[in-house]
Parts: sequence; structure tokens; C-alpha cells
Amino acid sequence: MNERTTDPTQIDFKAKFDLSGKVIIITGGCGLIGRAFAEACAQYGANIVLADIEAADPAGKAKELEARHKRPMLGMTVDVAKKDSVNTLKEKTLEKFGRIDGLINGHQNKTNNFFQKFEEYGEDNWDAVVETNLKGTFLTCQVIGSYMAEQGRGSIINIPSTYSVVAPNQNLYKGTSLGCPAAYSASKGGVEALSQYLATYWAARGVRVNQITPHGVWNNHEEQFEKNFANFSPLQRMSYNHEVAGAAVYLLSDASSYVTGHNMLVEGGWTAW
Repeated sequence: MNERTTDPTQIDFKAKFDLSGKVIIITGGCGLIGRAFAEACAQYGANIVLADIEAADPAGKAKELEARHKRPMLGMTVDVAKKDSVNTLKEKTLEKFGRIDGLINGHQNKTNNFFQKFEEYGEDNWDAVVETNLKGTFLTCQVIGSYMAEQGRGSIINIPSTYSVVAPNQNLYKGTSLGCPAAYSASKGGVEALSQYLATYWAARGVRVNQITPHGVWNNHEEQFEKNFANFSPLQRMSYNHEVAGAAVYLLSDASSYVTGHNMLVEGGWTAW
């Protein structure tokens, strides 16, 4: 709502965060951060469409979400790197709900050889990461974002990376089996650039395009990595998936009606020093 007023007492600020009646598609919706996005948006009243690979069981997870919130949800197996699959996602969502109001692109691909050294990184490995992370975001934005632009409304949230903002601190990975491959940084850098492009491209058509950049989201990491991370983080700890989800509620809701082209850094101040 774009109420033309200078009197804040006329505004129901709490209601601005309400997502009731909105249909939100979340790719990678069964993943670590994706499921936090799904739960948060559902708690604020949205109908959720979980899109993920078959092994993640999006249909089953959607039924659990539906039972918990007593509201229709949808789960679909989707390959974001294939346009036909993304088209099916859009069509099935419209068939069930008749509308699409939001899209969170939470998908990513960590291949079996994801942490391979740069000097030895295989082309197939590189292509698989870029195809999912960047091409997949291009296709979902093209197919679902175009629908939103035709409707004259919608909100898209893409997920780049801290390493599309700054370079990795290689000292973070000392004494661990982890790392950050160049393919990941490059693909996520592309997501950031694409998001900024679309933010201005669709602004006049009522579609807002923003980004959320999480960092250091805890997932039973190695003890040494946690210690390293705490030493480099202003908040001196890793984050949790639920700490990222509030940003999505804000950016999908009317509370952020004048926000587009923004990259919300939920990274504990990592890039502040």
C-alpha cells in the first residue's frame, strides 16, 4: 500500500508485515536457510510453494507445513536450470493458487568436488555450480518475474553471497576441510549483478528486486571452523538460519514497499571491517 500521507498515525505498521493471502515461491525451500524462510513466511500468513530437488522431498515438507499452519501449501520437484521445469513450477502454482506474489531464490549447488583447488577445478564442476546458481536464478526470474511484471506487482529476493561482496579470507579455512571455490564466488557475483539489473528494469512495473546476503550459517560445522569464524566476526560467532528469515518477511511485505535494488547483509558485520 502506498498511502499518500505524512501522518504516521494513519498507518497500521504491524499490518504492513502481514503476508496473509500472498503466495510465495521458495526455491531450495527444503534447505538450511530455505526452510527457515518457509516457516517464517508461513507464520506471517503466506501460502508457501516449496520448490526443490526430488531428494529433498518438497511435496512431503509442504504437507508438514500445511498441517502445521492449516493453510494450503504446495511442494514441487524442480530443476531450476531447465526452463521447462521452471515453467511447470509457475503453471502449477497458478493452477492451485491463482496468483504469485513473491519469489525467493534460495537454490544453490555444492557439487561432490565443490572444494577442489582452483588450479585443478574441473570445467564440469565449474559449469554445474554456475548453471544452478546463476542460470537457475536467471530462469526463475525470467519466468516467474515476468509473470509478476505482467500483473504489475511482486517481490523477488535473490541470495548472493558475502563472497560476491568481498573476497574470502583464506585464513578462515586454516585447519579445516572447508574453503570457498572461485566458481561459487563468480556465480554469486553474477546473481548480485543480475539482481541490480532487474531492480531497475522492473521498477516501473511494480516488481521489487532485492537481495539477502547471509554468512556463516551454522550447520554442525567443524569445531576449528567455528573457532576461526568467531575470531573474524565482529559478533564473534556464527549465525543461525532463523536469524536470516526475518529479512525475507520484511522484503516480501508491504513494510518494504519503497525498497528495491537493496542487498540486505545478514552477516554479523563481516564486511564492516
